[in-house]
Amino acid sequence: MGNISVITILILSGFNGTANYRITLFTLTSLCYCIILLVNLTIIITVIVDKSLHEPMYIFLCNLCINGLYGTAGFYPKFLNDLLFSTQVISQAGCLLQGFVLHSSVCADFSILALMAYDRYVAICRPLVYHSVMTKKRISVLVFLAWLLPLYLLLMSTVTSISTLCGSIIPKIYCVNFLISNVACSPSIAKDIIPAINYTFYAGHAGFIVWTYVYMIRTCLKSTENMNKFVQTCVPHAFALATFSVSLLFDLLYMRFGSKDLSQHVQNFMAIEFLVIPPLINPMIYGIKLQKIRNRILYADKVFRS
Repeated sequence: MGNISVITILILSGFNGTANYRITLFTLTSLCYCIILLVNLTIIITVIVDKSLHEPMYIFLCNLCINGLYGTAGFYPKFLNDLLFSTQVISQAGCLLQGFVLHSSVCADFSILALMAYDRYVAICRPLVYHSVMTKKRISVLVFLAWLLPLYLLLMSTVTSISTLCGSIIPKIYCVNFLISNVACSPSIAKDIIPAINYTFYAGHAGFIVWTYVYMIRTCLKSTENMNKFVQTCVPHAFALATFSVSLLFDLLYMRFGSKDLSQHVQNFMAIEFLVIPPLINPMIYGIKLQKIRNRILYADKVFRS
């Protein structure tokens, strides 16, 4: 038993087959990441600088963009670095850290989207009490919980994933806790019980979002003014929620139940959808659709050019 080596380095086998076009992939990925940084930072800085945007909807949007930067920071720098080398490896600690960042970012995204749905529900269905309900103190508490709960739940999942490894192959281009548990020598509580708790918790988020939209649509059908407000502010949210959910579900369902007969290229595309589409599209959609933000960005651009 004393001669058994301890595995501390993991191999990301998802890069197999990318050797012939790594330079092209590196260039496109760098461009994509730069655009993600640009559009998200534009929304964040605009909301922070302009005091007229210090309203619940824009504060939640700002946090959504911050979370987009947080999640992509857990993937793109490592991915770009791996494209420059012939072998793609990561330490066990680094793998756990990357899994924690990506998982917690996804969960925080869902929590913030749920807050945005609640904000729109109060604004449309209970407009007379909106300012008494969405106070600065309550907004601060809600935002704090939207960050704290995902970090806490995923910290538990990550900590319980720490175990002796009997395998070294991660069949992906980045680390996730489920795949780390698969190469562990002994079954981990993180593989079954804790993910079940997390899924149940966020299924509650999904149910809450559906409930708010049902009530908002009922209310909007009775009033043209409310319908205009719904189209102006809820359509971007619905689009953001849809792109995020679909992108994430593709990867989750394939990772759990998918066939291994798919080519590595298709697997990689499904794996990175939620790391490309939501953080790239969401700030663009909100920046175009929300008039206050659009006008502020156009004004800043005009001042800068003059």
